[in-house]
Amino acid sequence: MPSITSAKILIMSADGFEQSELEHPRDALRKHGATVHIATPDGDDIKGWDENDWGRTAQSDMKITDVDVAAYNALVLPGGQINPDLLRVNKDAVDLIKRFGASGKTIAAICHAPWLLIEAGLIEGRKATSFHSIQTDVKNAGAKWEDSEVVVDQGIVTSRSPEDLEAFVAKIVEEIEEGAHDRDVA
Repeated sequence: MPSITSAKILIMSADGFEQSELEHPRDALRKHGATVHIATPDGDDIKGWDENDWGRTAQSDMKITDVDVAAYNALVLPGGQINPDLLRVNKDAVDLIKRFGASGKTIAAICHAPWLLIEAGLIEGRKATSFHSIQTDVKNAGAKWEDSEVVVDQGIVTSRSPEDLEAFVAKIVEEIEEGAHDRDVA
């Protein structure tokens, strides 16, 4: 089982990510000793959304199409409304999530990012949570939605909002250190 201090974690995002939902996990996981990379659709830096206007830029390390799933222990998907909506119609992004799903590695999605789990066919029959405004989407995709700060089912971690970030990161660390998970995939 991998230690968080030797783990490699990928954050996948596009413009319009919720500022804290990318920065907090990135920075906290790095403080735990993990190597954290960011992949974006075109490999360019991305701009966050902070409350009601554009926020800070996050530096990209690679294009989504250049990611080697075997090199990573986990995938983190920040929310916001814009970012996951852009990524769920991006074939390369959805394919990458499916490959992480098939690998049994930890996948963590917060806020609106469970939209991506829906698109990748990874949420049906699982316990999950999300931002309250998309709970119907999550339920309609066949998940057992819970109003909890963090929910985990076979290595798939979900949380509701920025208020849950501490619990979200703690559960990511725990799931990575458990190792790969056996899970059914679509």
